[in-house]
Amino acid sequence: MEKLNNQDFLSAVQAAFGADVLAHEEAFGMLNIELSPTRIHEAIQWLQQHQDLSVNYLTNIAGVHYPEAVGREFAVVYQLHSWKHNLRLRIKGHLPKDKLHIATITDLFAGANWMERETYDFFGIIFDGHPDLRRILNMDDMDYFPMRKEYVLEDATREDKDDRFFGRNNNEL
Repeated sequence: MEKLNNQDFLSAVQAAFGADVLAHEEAFGMLNIELSPTRIHEAIQWLQQHQDLSVNYLTNIAGVHYPEAVGREFAVVYQLHSWKHNLRLRIKGHLPKDKLHIATITDLFAGANWMERETYDFFGIIFDGHPDLRRILNMDDMDYFPMRKEYVLEDATREDKDDRFFGRNNNEL
């Protein structure tokens, strides 16, 4: 059995999903593929069931907020692993802020359950078909999602802090 590399994986995904592969890159040895969000469930299922690729382990699911990327404000990122080829793969799908829905993959990986709940809890991304989508770490009565970049992080009127101690204005130290 010959071990496959990132280019082999990319070629296989491009052949199977064509125009739905929106972008790709290799960063730090990990293949990153951006797909249409409507095809992500199908693509992950295909990767998992493909006899040669054998992507059989879900490492993580995370959300990302890009507030200035109009029409692509949120992303769901899936980090997968093929033990057979010792390759890691990142699948990313972007969502507009007014349609934060993507299909659940809990039917493919049982471990996705809590990861999807955490992503919902912190970013408000709704995983359609999830068996129990509710907050997992924050209080149920919270009416906001804390990891969204919607609020100013610092109070500009504070006078009791010295920026030099926070790595700013290093030339003054």
